[in-house]
Amino acid sequence: MGVEEHTQERSAAEAVATAERAAAGKAGTASTGTRYPIAPGYRVNVRSGPGTAYRIVRTLPYGQKVPVYCQKPGEWVTGPYGTSNIWDNIANGEFVSDAYVYTGRDGYIAPRCD
Repeated sequence: MGVEEHTQERSAAEAVATAERAAAGKAGTASTGTRYPIAPGYRVNVRSGPGTAYRIVRTLPYGQKVPVYCQKPGEWVTGPYGTSNIWDNIANGEFVSDAYVYTGRDGYIAPRCD
């Protein structure tokens, strides 16, 4: 197998792996192992969808760090890190407003959820 064929095969495998990691519902940590801190002093509600009208699934404890598998636009929320309509998928069917998650940047840091 030539170098080009090997590279194409690896690229295809990496694309599949990336798509799988981006899919909501993966347990554990994000693909890079990165976990982002929730704003200090906040217990954040985890919702079943990208907005406050969605039911509360659970509440994160103080000092929690979360993976971000994918992100989805939704309801605008103002929090300690600004106003955003980005919602972070932290587990299967679980979303938190990005306005409460310190990602180090404004905007998307992960693929958009399907």
